[in-house]
Amino acid sequence: MPVYEWQGKSVTGEIRKGVLEAPNHQLVEVYLRRLNIIPIKIQLKKESAFKIFRRKAVSGKELTYFTRQFAVILEAGLPIVKSLEILADQQKNPYFKKVIQDIKLKVETGSTLSDAMAEYPKVFDNLYVQMVRSGESSGNLDIVLKRLAEYLERILSIKGKVKHAMVYPSVIVIVTIAVISIIMLFVIPKFAEIYESAGHALPLPTQILINISNNFGKILIALAILLAVLIIGIRYYRITERGKYNTDRLILLLPVLGELFHKAAVARMARTLSNLIGGGVPLLQALTIAGETSGNKVLEKAMEEVRINVSAGQSLADPMFYTGVFPYLLVEMVRVGELTGNLEDMLNRVADFFEEEVDRMVNTLSTLIEPVLIIFLGVVVGGILVSLYLPIFKLGEVIGGMK
Repeated sequence: MPVYEWQGKSVTGEIRKGVLEAPNHQLVEVYLRRLNIIPIKIQLKKESAFKIFRRKAVSGKELTYFTRQFAVILEAGLPIVKSLEILADQQKNPYFKKVIQDIKLKVETGSTLSDAMAEYPKVFDNLYVQMVRSGESSGNLDIVLKRLAEYLERILSIKGKVKHAMVYPSVIVIVTIAVISIIMLFVIPKFAEIYESAGHALPLPTQILINISNNFGKILIALAILLAVLIIGIRYYRITERGKYNTDRLILLLPVLGELFHKAAVARMARTLSNLIGGGVPLLQALTIAGETSGNKVLEKAMEEVRINVSAGQSLADPMFYTGVFPYLLVEMVRVGELTGNLEDMLNRVADFFEEEVDRMVNTLSTLIEPVLIIFLGVVVGGILVSLYLPIFKLGEVIGGMK
């Protein structure tokens, strides 16, 4: 959408200027007149030559910080427009700053906060918009935003723990590849020259190692191309609904890691559903959003099945059980929540439990993976070195051949 720079005069005679994203010049003028600003100049903003390098994204941490600050400012009694102005002024991310300013302008011209946020789905997802909408309708926007901030902080924590479990293995694999590459490209060729001058047949492991070293550059390029094709292929496959479902199902079937991802997705789904129910969002709509935000298509499809059955008059626990996707503990806690009328609290307890499980599994994996990967690195590098030095064990024959 085009971006326009404008300059105008307020009713007090003060000259004001700003930037607005709008479909056309005329709509910018309408916006300004609604704000009692007489337009003086409206023109398309010139784009920077370095625009392609600008970050057009908002991180989870930035969104969480924004939500927490928004809740605090509203709780202090400031109007929404003034709150957005303050938040935009102190925002360091240029893209997020522009988004907040645009939302502020839309709210000033009569739009609701939730509708304005809905125009930026990459920043404010369906969950966020629906929670804000429920806060607007109930008049408790500050309370809803506080709940939303706590939810985002917990989700960030889960994501951080899962990423932490992946960091150490990735580092070890990269180090292993780097060490092997250095040995293959620079060390083995030197030994190969010495062994060739000796004129003796080399042990089979050493000969194989030298052959691999001679073609290592080609092997490395072929592996890099294969990896790139695999990554691109998976990304394109995941564009389709079927592709997303199949790959997410495969992830859940992975040994150890599948259980970790499953528990993390269940914890996120339970926390989301609890927040939506507590925020006053209708149950059927909350089930759809909770499935979408679980981060796994298998759980999303299961939640859609649950929603269909609940809309037909069934309880929530029974359809969850029949899907075979949700843990028994979650199903039973939901059943208790329905019977006691305290579903929100039960879902929060389930989320707490599975978040603790994720934390425990991450710590266990970190403890177990470290020695396993070190042994793997030692075996690989050690095997290369043993194969490389095998001819030296026949030193007498080598020296005799060099005379």
